[in-house]
Amino acid sequence: MPIEAIASTNVILEAQCKAATILYSTDSGKIIEIYPEIVVESLNDPLLKIYDVKKYNIVTPYVILPGLVDSHVHLNEPGRTDWEGFATGTQAACCGGVTTVVDMPLNAIPPTTTLANFNAKLNAAKDQLWCDVAFWGGMVPDNLEDLVPLVKAGVRGFKGFLIDSGVDEFPMVEQHYIEKAMNTLANHKTMMMFHAELQVDKHQHTIVDGRHIGLEKMNHNEDALTPEQRESLALSHVLSPAEPRSGKPSHIVHHDDAIVPALEAAAKIDDGLSKIDPCKYSSFLISRPDAFETDAISLLIKCLKNCMNSNNGKAPPLHIVHLASVEALPLIRSAHRDGLPITAETCFHYLCLAAENIPTKATYFKCCPPIRTEANRVGLWRALNEGLITSIVSDHSPCTPELKQLAEGDFFSAWGGIASVGLGLALLHTKASTIRPRASLIDIVKWCCENTAIQVGLQHRKGFIRVGHDADFVVFDPEREQLITDKRVFFKNKITAYNGFTAKGVVLSTHLRGMKIYDSENGFSQAPVGQTLLEARF
Repeated sequence: MPIEAIASTNVILEAQCKAATILYSTDSGKIIEIYPEIVVESLNDPLLKIYDVKKYNIVTPYVILPGLVDSHVHLNEPGRTDWEGFATGTQAACCGGVTTVVDMPLNAIPPTTTLANFNAKLNAAKDQLWCDVAFWGGMVPDNLEDLVPLVKAGVRGFKGFLIDSGVDEFPMVEQHYIEKAMNTLANHKTMMMFHAELQVDKHQHTIVDGRHIGLEKMNHNEDALTPEQRESLALSHVLSPAEPRSGKPSHIVHHDDAIVPALEAAAKIDDGLSKIDPCKYSSFLISRPDAFETDAISLLIKCLKNCMNSNNGKAPPLHIVHLASVEALPLIRSAHRDGLPITAETCFHYLCLAAENIPTKATYFKCCPPIRTEANRVGLWRALNEGLITSIVSDHSPCTPELKQLAEGDFFSAWGGIASVGLGLALLHTKASTIRPRASLIDIVKWCCENTAIQVGLQHRKGFIRVGHDADFVVFDPEREQLITDKRVFFKNKITAYNGFTAKGVVLSTHLRGMKIYDSENGFSQAPVGQTLLEARF
């Protein structure tokens, strides 16, 4: 059994950064020993001789940390491979220290909503994975009977939408489905996750009172919109889908001249929208008020309580994906006090970017929920520190340049989503030094490795540097700077909101089950060695 070792004075182990030597088998791909100091730099050292270590690498002063687990990535294969694919998406992941990604059930065609669709995805993934990949299933109105078979087939849990997803093959679900799904899954090891945006009727809720919509003036856009225009934006059913109503394979969308710009279509129903500039980010932000998130989370908590009351206190854990609004935090805090099994994630872009700095026509910043204000951004960091938000993910959601409407700059018609898989470690390390209290690499490991591994039920082998775990680790230079540019990213479509951003921190090498799959000098290994992760949740 060939044994190798790696050591540094800076290894992140069990919430500490300390000296350690890690011994691992390249046959089993497992960590077999962790020695709490750097052993003598010689293969003749007694410890190394006991294990017959064939290769020993000391990487001091660089940091060794666990491979990141990005639990929210859209790889889009099969079906929309001009947007992304298994090969390019996982390459982009591993060059940023990500050794495990969890693929979302949309925007692939078909989506991961039935066993047959899941098998089609697994077949498409063969021989293409540069890192390990697990999978989420999807919840749509007609697949209640498919949920348990998908659990048994290896999906980590399920994602659904409370608002129109924007793609025909993945329709939204409503309260009656949610409660039936919770009851169906209450006794299974799984998780239910939701895109938590919900558009309420004008008479159900006041969403334009400033407290919910956030009337802060954008530095770049003193828009002077009237209260009536703000209300029209927030209540428009044409503008409410999480994505523009394309719903077709992108090669059709690109050449469909009949598609009417979203705001123009909305203005045909409500004349109050006719004079709003679709190229100003603040107009788009007002169309997706904080109340979209707070009302969705309120409904989900209600469903969770109903399930627990019906099942002797049992319910599948509930997870809120890509939480963007700090106004939702009191709801989560209250749910925690009530002992409800609810967690939430946020994303790199909500922690690194702010609405005040988004230029006119810069549609590569569009996502749903939207990037909100600087004050909101700071509040999300505080929520991480408090433990209200437990994990950080990329929500890598790419598309083609045509769908981003880069030339038109129309925020309402552009596809939403920010491509960023593999960029998170450097981005978070850079921004963490600017907040108070300052977040450390130990914190980032907790949010991006440990807690995401726990979320997906893989904490027995991923997310931690521990004996018996997969030998997934990253060698990271926390001091070296890098310039992020569209030309230097590895995902398929070279569009990112971070073009021109100087980040502090560089991944020097990424190791998957003991194999070096990427290093910054020589690039990728000769062939992809990633596996699909289909075992039952821990």
